[in-house]
Amino acid sequence: MKDGKTLHGSNKQPVNSTAIYTLLILLSFYIGYFYAADDNNNNHPDSQLPTTTTTATTAAMTLPAELDNFRASPNCAANPLPTRQIRQTLIDRVYGGTSPFHDFPPPHVAGSLRHKSLKGWGSTTPVFRHLIEEVRPEVIIEVGTFLGASTVHMAKLARELGLDDTVILCIDDFRGWAGFREEFPFIKQVNGDVMLLYQFMQNAVYTNVTGSVLPLPFSAGSTLSVLCEWGVTADLIEIDAGHEFTSIWSDLNRAYRLLRPGGVMFGHDYFMVGDRRSVRRAVHLFAQMYGHTVQIDGQHWVLRTS
Repeated sequence: MKDGKTLHGSNKQPVNSTAIYTLLILLSFYIGYFYAADDNNNNHPDSQLPTTTTTATTAAMTLPAELDNFRASPNCAANPLPTRQIRQTLIDRVYGGTSPFHDFPPPHVAGSLRHKSLKGWGSTTPVFRHLIEEVRPEVIIEVGTFLGASTVHMAKLARELGLDDTVILCIDDFRGWAGFREEFPFIKQVNGDVMLLYQFMQNAVYTNVTGSVLPLPFSAGSTLSVLCEWGVTADLIEIDAGHEFTSIWSDLNRAYRLLRPGGVMFGHDYFMVGDRRSVRRAVHLFAQMYGHTVQIDGQHWVLRTS
């Protein structure tokens, strides 16, 4: 610390009074300027409001454009498939031309299935009759099927209303969810493969609806995208798969591209409080983006496009 010793040693220099005086003047000027600026801001508290208002207005005006970033890309067939061709086209392209119900059940799973097990949640509520009577759908897409309680109910309603040719496409990976067998232990598991798809199919066989029902055992996102590419469209679409916001948002956007003019989308659990009311948030944001009104029927939300 040689420099320190030099500064504080015995050889001190006389203080320059002119320099001190100049420094004090500059310091006084700086302090005065600072307080003057602060007082000016305090005396005009609204001086920043135009900037804030402009920013909020701009954000509101650009909201639709920002939401465009979250739309599913419209990579769909130019011409939709005729209704009468949809079921057989899917049997051909997904199942190699043979219905999955042919010779069902296979011997290796027959002993693992119940004759019927139609557990569901809100699967027979009045909304199904209301919408099937209103829309009289030729094609129904169900996103989220589980054991098929609502599937069977819709198939029976369609038959009751004279809609004998109505096709119901059931999109579900039929894997359940982590830990679901704690609630449904009767659904068997073989080397990690749960029998959920087979039990759904057994339910369809038992209730005699195999002629109108077709399972598509894949993820919702990929299946909805492929159906769009193949030209599959529907009059009525039920969204009742994942209940996390991002899952619902994806299903809504992808399913909407398959909806025919004047068609209806609906789904369960509108009043569910989990994930900060994720179902309600996703449905209302989607309705805002496309200019639709959310209507409520019991525990279900309904979006009409006409």
